[in-house]
Amino acid sequence: MDIDLLVVFQEVARRGSFTGAAEALGYTQSAVSRQISVLEGRLGAALFDRLPRGVRLTEEGRCLLPHASAITERLRTARGDLRALRDLAAGRLRVGAFATADAALVPQAMAAFRAAHPRVSVSLSDGLTRHHAERLGAGELDLAIVTADTEEDFEGLRLRHLLDDPMLVAVHPGHRLAGREEVRLAELADEDWIAGRSRPEDTLISATPHRAFRPQITYVVGEWIAKQGMVAAGLGVTLIPSLAAGAARPDIVLVPLHPDDAPVRRVYAATPAGVTAPPALTAFLGFLDDAVTRLRERTARATRRT
Repeated sequence: MDIDLLVVFQEVARRGSFTGAAEALGYTQSAVSRQISVLEGRLGAALFDRLPRGVRLTEEGRCLLPHASAITERLRTARGDLRALRDLAAGRLRVGAFATADAALVPQAMAAFRAAHPRVSVSLSDGLTRHHAERLGAGELDLAIVTADTEEDFEGLRLRHLLDDPMLVAVHPGHRLAGREEVRLAELADEDWIAGRSRPEDTLISATPHRAFRPQITYVVGEWIAKQGMVAAGLGVTLIPSLAAGAARPDIVLVPLHPDDAPVRRVYAATPAGVTAPPALTAFLGFLDDAVTRLRERTARATRRT
């Protein structure tokens, strides 16, 4: 049923005449009369008694009136809710990210977004890239920060490149290489390494272009905080993604690897392909770009620190 017919019906009931309703709605009297006749024909009921001076609701008209009011009120509410979504005065955004993206990049973007749009609900899920890819496909996330060697790794997703994430070497401030502007992996061959896995091919070092390099993994530690603590104690060296450089402990030194040796992760903002993006997502991507810029600046400062 045409909602406009119900709006005209309510106005006629309120004014008690076709002429009064026409003036209020900006229609002609004949247009209002015609629309009421159409509505009566569709419902199979006489809604008004036509009197010498105005009109009066019939019993069937009185029955319809509260239903018409409820329908049009719900429609006004729906339009208001949709406008709030478009204006970012309401809505939600569900974000997923891997651990080192949660160190600084994502929190900075979330904080700026929430300051600008406090009425949008933002949630964050931490986890592995493959898990987030599955949740994007299932419609459980709107956006995920992921890493990939090639874009073909994510069928069914749209990838937006954010940055390349080179690895840095974390060393004790008293380490012989702590003052260097960059270091070659060959210079670290005899070091005690701290890594998340015992096999080099299962660690971040596996992505290095220097395929012949195999670190001597002395300590297997999963958590980034623990790895940094061991470096600060002088127990060995480890790799720190540049994404996490700004959150590194002040009692360790981060030294860039030579470009020919540095493992690099490509970081993307992934969204479901072929799915209409919620208004909040488009806005959040802008804040994410700003956070990338600030992160690069913080990384540069962290690697200059001695």
